[in-house]
Amino acid sequence: KPAGRQPRHRMSKRIGSGPYLNSVPLTCGIEAETEFVVPSKLADMLRCGKLDAALLSVTEALLHEGYEILDGVAVASRGAVKSVFLAHRQPLEAIEVVHCDTASLTSVNLLRVLLAEKGLRPAFEPLPRYSQAGLLQNVLLIGNAGIDFLHAEHDHATWDLGSAWHELTGLPFVYAVWALRKERHDDTLRAKLRQAKADGLARLEQTVAEHPDYDPEFRRAYLGGHIRYELGDDEKAGLSRFVKLLKNHGDQTVHDPVFV
Repeated sequence: KPAGRQPRHRMSKRIGSGPYLNSVPLTCGIEAETEFVVPSKLADMLRCGKLDAALLSVTEALLHEGYEILDGVAVASRGAVKSVFLAHRQPLEAIEVVHCDTASLTSVNLLRVLLAEKGLRPAFEPLPRYSQAGLLQNVLLIGNAGIDFLHAEHDHATWDLGSAWHELTGLPFVYAVWALRKERHDDTLRAKLRQAKADGLARLEQTVAEHPDYDPEFRRAYLGGHIRYELGDDEKAGLSRFVKLLKNHGDQTVHDPVFV
């Protein structure tokens, strides 16, 4: 009966997420129906309609039309985040070039804003390979690659962008959100994503104990302290401030977020 198959087709939603440790609590129970790729690829997939929802860099939802943001869920920090930082050998005021991990446009834009607030406007160039990070003077690193860098020997100073943002604003910073394509999400999909967060936080200690990335002490401090998963009033205030600074220091159209 064709009419009987059609609702199942409509209910089939496509979900994407970044392959990072910090996303684990937000994809709990939906791993099998989630495609895990870097945020820049997720953004392309969401834009072209290959995905209906993606946990990706908040900048994607701010710089492009056609998205709404799932309320109540985010990857954020209030202070040090430990996985988004500038590793630098030169003093900040002497930096002329920063090599960037282009996987997250949010981190790149956050660094631009933070430096611009200090009157600094260095050039930004792509990071060719993670293996070269230790050889470069100044490099922006994120996610697991950034954590790996911190755990290895290096002679760089590190400027944690979560700490820098909190010192500037006194507010949390929102790195990633569930971006939803307008008219491609419904109550069922939104409830599924919220339930994944609830289940992930409920089993956080199990994730800390069993996840293979890094050691349990780091996982507990990172997932249970540095990373925050709420998108409440404070996080929205931080996001509003970021939108204002993007408008002040950038030349792109910035869209005010719409929460659903």
